[in-house]
Amino acid sequence: MYFLSEVTKTYKGKRGLVKAADGINLEINSGEMISIQGPTGGGKSTLLQLLGALDKPTSGSVVFGDQPMQSMSDRELADLRSEKIGFVFQSFNLIPTLTALENVEMALVPLGISKAERIRRSLAALESVGLGDRSSHLPSELSGGQQQRVAIARALVKDPSVLLADEPTGNLDEATRDEIVGLLVKLWKEKGITLIIVTHDSHIAKKAQRHLTIKDGKVSEKKVA
Repeated sequence: MYFLSEVTKTYKGKRGLVKAADGINLEINSGEMISIQGPTGGGKSTLLQLLGALDKPTSGSVVFGDQPMQSMSDRELADLRSEKIGFVFQSFNLIPTLTALENVEMALVPLGISKAERIRRSLAALESVGLGDRSSHLPSELSGGQQQRVAIARALVKDPSVLLADEPTGNLDEATRDEIVGLLVKLWKEKGITLIIVTHDSHIAKKAQRHLTIKDGKVSEKKVA
């Protein structure tokens, strides 16, 4: 699935260069569930951006399948994101003026799928997250947990190979957190996707098969007992 070799990513900061990724070597196999933890500013978001084809490394290699991302054009990276990678964010990122169905459907527009097929697949995706009866509701008419379910449906409707979740329960209470984590684990098992979760919550991290920590741009792995 992923193979990272000596990956570095540097940015210009107020006090000089910041090394957000520092010689990362990492292999992620298809179908794994992985958690990523670490201190604020340690490089979690940078690593997720590299895995999500949202950014390129300053040096080193990031390979997705047999595709070296660092040598792909912006258009090729956009196509990869549209077809193979689903994203779930802490802030849901739903369009407030669109219904749940329309928000999910938006993920299929770049794929050139007919309107009828987009609606069919979007309704099925909402059903899979338990919101088949909320398809016509606006985000403001849904609870936080329901909005995150819509975001998950939007990420999964295109049948991606990998789902990247960045603090997916950060804005939710504990009970809703457990509900959303349970849903993600259930969908991971049913669909066989690769699930990578960035989280500060050790309760969530323990659900994963592999636990990665990134600090000062360096990745280490804690072996599961």
